[in-house]
Amino acid sequence: MVDEPALLHSPLHDRHAALGAKFAEFGGWSMPLEYPTGVVKEHTAVREAVGIFDVSHLGKATVSGPGAASYVDATLTNSLAKIRPGKAQYTLCCDEETGGIVDDLIVYWHDDERVLLVPNAANTAEVVRRLEASAPAGVTVTDEHRDHVVLAVQGRFSDEVLTAVGLPVGHDYMSFAEAPFEGATVVVCRTGYTGERGYELVAPVAVAEPLWDALVAAGEPHGMLACGLGARDTLRTEMGYPLHGQDISLDVTPNEARLGWAVGWKKDAFWGRDVLLAERAEGPKRVLRGLVATGRGIPRPHMSVSLSADVLLGEVTSGTFSPTLRKGVGLALLPAFVAEDAEVGVDIRGRREIFQLTKPPFVDPSVRED
Repeated sequence: MVDEPALLHSPLHDRHAALGAKFAEFGGWSMPLEYPTGVVKEHTAVREAVGIFDVSHLGKATVSGPGAASYVDATLTNSLAKIRPGKAQYTLCCDEETGGIVDDLIVYWHDDERVLLVPNAANTAEVVRRLEASAPAGVTVTDEHRDHVVLAVQGRFSDEVLTAVGLPVGHDYMSFAEAPFEGATVVVCRTGYTGERGYELVAPVAVAEPLWDALVAAGEPHGMLACGLGARDTLRTEMGYPLHGQDISLDVTPNEARLGWAVGWKKDAFWGRDVLLAERAEGPKRVLRGLVATGRGIPRPHMSVSLSADVLLGEVTSGTFSPTLRKGVGLALLPAFVAEDAEVGVDIRGRREIFQLTKPPFVDPSVRED
């Protein structure tokens, strides 16, 4: 009998346990799913006030050395020419042969010799492995998965919370700044996975607890709630943001996932370039679509989607009850021939519930607002 590997814990695990968190496994980590407040209240706090998430299970890897930024640009899909040092960028790591998505991740471009990558927890080792395998002489790829915490402060009062603890705010969307906190350096990036104005903080483990405590105290006057990954999922689904392992995977290409905007099509090189260019020219045979319930149905992953009672199209990849819209929303990979605004059926426990296809986001975002 082979023992299952023990789940990793966030450096803030004890803080979450003290708050009464319910834990679940995410990418090999035991992370808060929800607190006693519940997913709906946590979700609403982010949409209407502010919430704080511990997302330290996300990967952290540094590519460093002469030509580090050029190497990252020649492997990952998006083009660093679109941004500059001090900015962050959403990008994809794709398979060279198939074009399938190994992972989606955020790149923090510090300078030409240092790039921080934040991949998904379950895919960190594979992204690092692929980058290490083809790294040129002098370029080093270092897995720093357990050396840092990642905290997300999301919502309209996020600026006030960070200001109260002495961290910089107000910089442009997808840009970051470094700031001191109790003798350590914290990276503060204006981004997030909720669709709301907010920030993600990358900090050394040594200051995880005092940073969390300071943010929680600063957020109290603004109604801030600690939020689990359940609310993170409902928030990102309302925005139509794909989740690796559900909506995107090695079996799904950027063209199919409608992530072509995160591909530098004019670049000379990135993993999967040739196969993706060919697919783009021909047109993908299936695409990721948004679903909104016309009735009371709540879609869940793997529920079948049909054009009519006897014409099966595919299945739901992500689905949930939207606390904002008070109805079911989701995503599904469907044949490209299906009309953008078609009505489809979702098999919900033997009942065929009608859903309207639509382009996400399902709620109006404020993430880019000044």
